[in-house]
Amino acid sequence: MRILFALLGSLSLGLGVLGAFLPVLPTTPFVLLSAFLFGKSSPRVHAWLVNHPWFGGMIRDWQAHRGLRAHVRRRALLMMALSFSFSIYIVPLWWVKVGLVLTFLALLVWFLRLPLVPDQPAVAMKQPRP
Repeated sequence: MRILFALLGSLSLGLGVLGAFLPVLPTTPFVLLSAFLFGKSSPRVHAWLVNHPWFGGMIRDWQAHRGLRAHVRRRALLMMALSFSFSIYIVPLWWVKVGLVLTFLALLVWFLRLPLVPDQPAVAMKQPRP
């Protein structure tokens, strides 16, 4: 089972990385799935992924709070809107355009219902006494 989870985790991570560059293919769900799968198969790869500079924060927020930070949500919404808009623009078939619009709306509703993770308040530095 560990080998199967590792293979599926690799596939999911590959799709997540591709999703950062291809329209309509989402990044976040694939990266979160790969973190889950590597957690079951390879503690070393899971630790690398959780501490990765690009993906780690999102994975830690999801594991701890089942939500996203506001800036991650804004960036993801912008990228979703741009990629779906581009896809709808270039597709010639009207029924595919309708399908893309419906898919975008369903994804948008789901995405906006995810809880927001509060940003950590900045630690106030103590001022030296004069």
